[in-house]
Amino acid sequence: MKKWLYLMAALLVAACSKDDDGIGPPNGPDPDPDADVVVQNFMWQAMNLWYYWQGDVPDLADDRFTFTDEYTAFLESESDPASFFENKLRYSEDRFSFYSDDYTELTQGLAGISRSNGMEFGLVQFSGSTNIFGYVRYILPESDAASKDISRGEIFTGVNGTTLTVDNYQDLLFGEDATYTLNMADISGTTVTPNDKTVTLTKEENFQEDPIFITEVFENWEGSGRNVGYLMYNGFLNEFDEQLNDAFGFFNAGGVTDLVLDLRYNSGGSVNSSRLLSSMIYGTNTSKVYIEQQWNDKIQEAFTRDDPNALKDYFASSTGSGSAINTLSLSQVYVLTTRSTASASELVINGLNPYINVIKIGATTRGKNEFSLTMVDDPDRDGAPFIYTPSRVNQINPENSWAIQPLVGRNANSEGFTDYTAGFLPDIELPEDLENLGVLGDSNEPLLARALQEISGVSAKRSFEVTMPADAFTHSGMFKPMKDNMFLDKEIQLPPSLEKPHTE
Repeated sequence: MKKWLYLMAALLVAACSKDDDGIGPPNGPDPDPDADVVVQNFMWQAMNLWYYWQGDVPDLADDRFTFTDEYTAFLESESDPASFFENKLRYSEDRFSFYSDDYTELTQGLAGISRSNGMEFGLVQFSGSTNIFGYVRYILPESDAASKDISRGEIFTGVNGTTLTVDNYQDLLFGEDATYTLNMADISGTTVTPNDKTVTLTKEENFQEDPIFITEVFENWEGSGRNVGYLMYNGFLNEFDEQLNDAFGFFNAGGVTDLVLDLRYNSGGSVNSSRLLSSMIYGTNTSKVYIEQQWNDKIQEAFTRDDPNALKDYFASSTGSGSAINTLSLSQVYVLTTRSTASASELVINGLNPYINVIKIGATTRGKNEFSLTMVDDPDRDGAPFIYTPSRVNQINPENSWAIQPLVGRNANSEGFTDYTAGFLPDIELPEDLENLGVLGDSNEPLLARALQEISGVSAKRSFEVTMPADAFTHSGMFKPMKDNMFLDKEIQLPPSLEKPHTE
């Protein structure tokens, strides 16, 4: 099983440099070699070349710096690289670009490998108070939590005997301690009451989550003659593309006529995995555009002039490993959503919208429509300076372990639509109910039950009233490197017109 995220970006870029081969810093002078600005210099050079909002940040302009002293002083203006990234380089409207002081941890995290006890949860703030409580969303198989007395729907209000608040929850739940004890609670209506139950959990290093959480077929549902497939998919990890294709082979073998795609906890991942999933749902017509990338102005202008088709991704007929796509060839799909549904999950909704009826059930999605690339201090990578690739780990500057994950573009669907920063509204609004979260994959679980009702056309007597909406302000997935990231993993070759002249 792979433990590295393979970002395959083969790009033809020649940049202004004093080096004989013409490859080096894209623009501007080199900093003073005696200055302690290695990390800041890497960040500026990478952002100047790739950042989506490069043209909107004056300090990232190609002609911003002329002299070494001027450039060095700018890099020294923030001694902390994190502060430099946030205060000097990041555009004010950018909600999602981030950094890491350990590129190994970041790249493993983007492959679904993290330090985890296997409990995935949301956090809710009590009305009129700084106190918060957590609710268990699901438990990962073969994890520490899977061996403990804890399950979906349970509530906790404290850790190690300390009540959770907006000020301490990060230290208590996401701090350095591998082991903590949860103080559990009961919920009745809108009231949460601590009880005497405790659960001790321990985080395991290098734990990898299988994102294909549940696959199920409901045969001849409610006598409708419809065989309904259900897939709970919790992360777009390209390491699991073959297993995802196998899941659709299972659906085909089960004669699935309708699909409920559960993305309620899926905050994103691989752009290419989203393309494969959409092909498994809709079809394998490789002449139809799934999405089209939009880059920063200087890159976009060159593509538009030289080779606009290079920006387009089409539906796929095979996986990256060459397996034929198992497709259901559907004309509509039911997607379960929450506020945690983000980036690559939203990309599936947007990419499929021009072709099939996408019926969204649940709550409004996150609204993340930009993709990113992982960048490390590897300016000499042939044709793709700064873009991380596992084969060049030995070429990364040993004095700089930092990485950045900047947003570098947006994906438009075949109709050119990209404007969903406010999220996709549900067609059928039904938030999760903390008093009745139900069992995932069970036909009585509220969101799945509502989708099944829509498919069968049989209006059951069941009420879908919600007593206490699961209004989480954050969740455990936001404290992993994957977070709500959408990363580009396709081969791109910039047009020759972007080649910059060699300068002395």
